[in-house]
Amino acid sequence: MKLKLLTISQASEIIGISIQTLRRWDDSGKLPSIRKKATGHRYYKKDDIENYIKNNLKDLFKLAKHWVSDDTGLEPHSDFYCQDSSVFQARLIKLENELSKLKRLGKTFSLISAIVGEIGHNSFDHNLGNWPDIPGIFFSYNLEKGKIVLADRGQGVLETLKKVKPELKNHQDALYTAFTEIISGRAPEHRGNGLKFVKNVVIDNEINLLFQTGNARLKIQKNDTDIKIKKTISNFRGCLILIKF
Repeated sequence: MKLKLLTISQASEIIGISIQTLRRWDDSGKLPSIRKKATGHRYYKKDDIENYIKNNLKDLFKLAKHWVSDDTGLEPHSDFYCQDSSVFQARLIKLENELSKLKRLGKTFSLISAIVGEIGHNSFDHNLGNWPDIPGIFFSYNLEKGKIVLADRGQGVLETLKKVKPELKNHQDALYTAFTEIISGRAPEHRGNGLKFVKNVVIDNEINLLFQTGNARLKIQKNDTDIKIKKTISNFRGCLILIKF
């Protein structure tokens, strides 16, 4: 039976990562290709690509991190991609319906949906007309594991808040400001105000939040009184969020 082969370009579009990343993964043995002796071109078994996606569904955060930090922007796999706010809203409604069926959450399900909505809509509101490459967001979840992942390749919190607080110098200061200061009710300032709502919901409920933008990472959980922000080795332009419940 003849194998169904994909070009490296086709494989990169299906997974949502760049050709350069696929080449690195091939060279390291992470996702090997098939080389044609005559041309040296790389091809991939369709089954291998599909299996890669299925296997990485077990770690959605890792999949989102690969996408948001990739050098070249490509649309993520269609199962995870909300190209505009209307698509995101439809999937958010579906998420809330599925959360409502989890008895262990009680009334918390609506709060989880609310913070997901706040974060996701922020991405669209504050990058409108200014997406650096790929518009829209990565949005997926695994309710069995209690994980929700969002990511965008937008401008990031620092660039958003510098429009109203030009004195901000780094991603750590910007992230701290976004989660602690009331700036104003005008766009784009209300991005930060919405994140303070997210913070308050998390610390009052059995929810964990990881939020990274640029090279700054924040972690919050129930009953936290201090905002802990660390400088990370990884650095990317947009935002990457993991919500656990």
